[in-house]
Amino acid sequence: MYIKHQLTIKDEKDIIIVRKLGREVATNLGFSYIDQVRITTAISELARNVVKYAGVGTVSIEVIHKFAPGLSVVVCDNGPGIVSIGKAMEDGYSTSDSLGAGLPGVKRMMDEFLIDSQVHQGTRIEVVKWLRK
Repeated sequence: MYIKHQLTIKDEKDIIIVRKLGREVATNLGFSYIDQVRITTAISELARNVVKYAGVGTVSIEVIHKFAPGLSVVVCDNGPGIVSIGKAMEDGYSTSDSLGAGLPGVKRMMDEFLIDSQVHQGTRIEVVKWLRK
């Protein structure tokens, strides 16, 4: 079974659409309700960051298979990039007067978290949640 969806996100409406799609894919794959919430929360947070900081980007949601089935989410943008990934990954750090729980929270909710960001070139974040039966 190979499923991959890619959506452009540019506003709040797109965040809702991609979040709903992530939940549907997670449900169909057999994730527990708690993991569905984790996945949709992570997607929502990452998509919201794209809209807030870059204006536009893409979200790819893909069913993957390694040692178990899993759900991969890749979020890319061509925005300003993250000046200090280390700082951005600290709990409480925020550049926008928010709680600063975003990226560290996403990392805790998912099983894998990879980030690549270049100043003035954009950011790519990939997160994976593995299905545990």
